[in-house]
Amino acid sequence: MALLFQCIDIKKDFGLQSVLKQVSFDIEEGERVGLVGENGAGKTTLADIIYGSVKPDEGSIIWHKKDVRIGYLRQSAYYTSETLGGLLRDWGVKKLLNTLTDTADGLVSELAGSWGNERLDALSGGEKTKLALARVWADEPDLLILDEPTNHLDYKGVRWLIEELARFAGTILIISHDRYFLDRTAHCILEIEDGRILEYRGNYSFYRAEKRKRYEDMLHAYKVQERYKEKLAQEIRQLREWAGKAHRDSTKKDRSSGVKMGFKEYHRVKAKKLDKRVKSKIKRLEKLKAEGIDKPVEEAGVKFTFEYGEKKGRRIIEAVNISKSFGSRALFSDSSFYILRGERVGIFGENGCGKTTLVKALIGQETVEGGLFVSPNAEIGYMSQDVLDFSNSGQTALDLFDMGDRREQGRIRTMLANLGFTADLLSKPVCDLSLGEQTRLKLAGFIYRQCDVLILDEPTNHLDIHAREQLEDALLQYDGTILLVTHDRYMLEQVCDKLLVFEGGKIERIEGSPASYLKNYINDTVDTVHNVDKKSRNKSNDPAKDVDKLEKIKAEELMILENQIITVLGKLSLAKPGTEEYEKLDAEFKALMARKQELG
Repeated sequence: MALLFQCIDIKKDFGLQSVLKQVSFDIEEGERVGLVGENGAGKTTLADIIYGSVKPDEGSIIWHKKDVRIGYLRQSAYYTSETLGGLLRDWGVKKLLNTLTDTADGLVSELAGSWGNERLDALSGGEKTKLALARVWADEPDLLILDEPTNHLDYKGVRWLIEELARFAGTILIISHDRYFLDRTAHCILEIEDGRILEYRGNYSFYRAEKRKRYEDMLHAYKVQERYKEKLAQEIRQLREWAGKAHRDSTKKDRSSGVKMGFKEYHRVKAKKLDKRVKSKIKRLEKLKAEGIDKPVEEAGVKFTFEYGEKKGRRIIEAVNISKSFGSRALFSDSSFYILRGERVGIFGENGCGKTTLVKALIGQETVEGGLFVSPNAEIGYMSQDVLDFSNSGQTALDLFDMGDRREQGRIRTMLANLGFTADLLSKPVCDLSLGEQTRLKLAGFIYRQCDVLILDEPTNHLDIHAREQLEDALLQYDGTILLVTHDRYMLEQVCDKLLVFEGGKIERIEGSPASYLKNYINDTVDTVHNVDKKSRNKSNDPAKDVDKLEKIKAEELMILENQIITVLGKLSLAKPGTEEYEKLDAEFKALMARKQELG
């Protein structure tokens, strides 16, 4: 398959911050590539550079096809009323709605009858996403760049998008924190880490497993190398002692030494040989220090460690025939359910069904008809979708906590450090923190208050993939009660063991696995994309089309060399110096290192 484009040594700085340091990769026609990385890693910046709206400071993009049409779906925050108004003015309401309905296969056809310019300010996030998608699709792009396309889409919306992408004939670059979506759409994952690109030839699940394996392999190689370096250092110390003794003996008076040459001459020769061996080993040790394997850096972690107070009663929530309407529109009616202490309940339903309304009723911000009991003894931690209920007064993260004595200050600072808050972040006004940082700060408040009930309404909205997984792990360790509203299917399936489902105008409690229910609910028939190297499988046999073939062969040889060096180092660390085996392994090690240096 022919190359579509190559990024070569792309660099981009913003002020003193270097975002993209040396980004190089290529994408072939028809590929489905996921682009991942921590918040602020430069994913959107790279997408803007590929699209052409941002210029790199250094490096270049080489296109292997002329007049490539690029469709770029930006993050939902980009699509303001003004932006959407521009779409409508350019295309006209009727034309764009027809495109939208055809493209979305009826998913948003209910909007067509009543939608006009006056509705722009009232559009939901999902409606904005679908409208923007229609505009992108209408250009029939060769390359589709999607930046967080599943934000604000419900499960059916995500399912629809997966199916549409499966039918799309062009090339796709997806920036997403949605693990389920990436598993079913991407055949390759590119990760931006420390301003550079790492490539994984498989879907998201393959990427996570392979990333861990690479780290463990590198750590093992590093440990073997360090043991070998210590062994070399011990040998150097021993040889120096022997050489020193030989030099001292060479200055003593001659006596019967049992050798043909003179006593002094014998020890001078011995000392020179030992000196030569010392120099050789010192040179080898210095080469290892300069060119050897660096200790791999473990993925930065954010530690969500929840605690909660004494258990108070078994029943947390009980609803008896509750109903809620807004004017003539009924969200739900005659609904009864219960939630017991320690249960992990997912709140599930399509966009607009009333999930957030129910949550607000549980915390006293909305009223419902019927009987709704919430335990007065429950300490509830509630995170809204918006998160942003912090004051804009210039308060810092530390100002939000009662610092108390030094011991309490230490506890709070440790907790915030575990959540990734450096000294610089602690001194920043909360309003200047990123949305992901504000989300973590909100969670810090739950930890500090020792909440025994967590009500989380889309808690992953502003968290990157790694932080989502860390939050998921923490929720699995949490012993309190969880009510979780999320479009992150993986989190819902991992964390929850019950569901409250909005269906047919009622709320129904569902026992058992959310995974089974979801599979039936959305007719989940498309399997996860195969964890195979699709790129190598589709490679052309014509060397002229594989412009980077030599570089890839070189990279493969370097990988093989690294494995051979690791193996030889392991054997060297066990072999006895001076033996034939040791010398043979030592020679093999030198040859491998020389070849590695040639390849660069």
